[in-house]
Amino acid sequence: MQVQHKVSPRSWLAFELNVLRRTKFNSAALPFTPDPALGTYLKRWNVRVSANDPTLSGWTRSEAEIANNEARLSESEVNAVLEDAYVPGYKLKNPALSNWFSETDAWWFDNVRRQIDTLPSPTARAIASTIAMAAGQYVLSFSDENRELRQPLSQAFRRFWSIQPKPYDNHARNSSSNRSPDDFVAESFADLLFLRLPPAHGQTTRAFMGRRAWTEEWIRGGNEFWNELEASMTGRLGAPTETKSQYLRLVDELLRKASHIENWAIAHVETGFITTQDIVETISKIRRVDTIYTKDFSELSGTKAVIITA
Repeated sequence: MQVQHKVSPRSWLAFELNVLRRTKFNSAALPFTPDPALGTYLKRWNVRVSANDPTLSGWTRSEAEIANNEARLSESEVNAVLEDAYVPGYKLKNPALSNWFSETDAWWFDNVRRQIDTLPSPTARAIASTIAMAAGQYVLSFSDENRELRQPLSQAFRRFWSIQPKPYDNHARNSSSNRSPDDFVAESFADLLFLRLPPAHGQTTRAFMGRRAWTEEWIRGGNEFWNELEASMTGRLGAPTETKSQYLRLVDELLRKASHIENWAIAHVETGFITTQDIVETISKIRRVDTIYTKDFSELSGTKAVIITA
């Protein structure tokens, strides 16, 4: 499959929220949630959110920011996570970190990952992991030309911890899961399905994640899992596809599993390979399309954001 790659964000949050304000719903199911931002906003509308992502890194972030209504990481827990973070041992528990970071930074992430596992609750571990992933993205944002401007990792961790927003309590049992999107949708009972379609691609999951792949390797403690993860996604939306018809068939199969959910909002970023009309025709085979909302950013990024309600 030949796909023309263009610079495009993975979501258009303001556009998505603007469209969703026009729909009445008290609960929402999000099959793909690599970024919890939409879910955290929906909680502020007092919507019960059920989030899912097939990656552990995505699930961890949703566990910390969507499923969590009140817990925060204490200063003593931060101190425990960062204790002896820079002290090297005999060998790295997760040698895959050396593929992403310098030796000193790899030891920091290895030690911090081990210390996070000692925290007393799953929520605390998810919050600390989310902060550590933010610190990693911070590190990887620097180049050789500006590396001297970078803060030490422990200092960056404390800074990200200090600016974390207080969790919003919408007095609902929000949830986060790490399942295949198809299985999640089939067993979700919500007023709204918000399906942010993953881009069609022919890459392995690791290659498709790009610079975010390190978070999955850090969370899982190595890089030996990729083949198993790839196999678990085979034949499901989000897996590599060779043709347009194959991709649209996977969309069709997932949506048919979501037939019991009353309202759909399908978000699609049009880059030229899969068109809006392709998605509309696929949805129309299952239920009537209500409205098509578009936001054209072709001059900036060569893409167009589309949300289809049905």
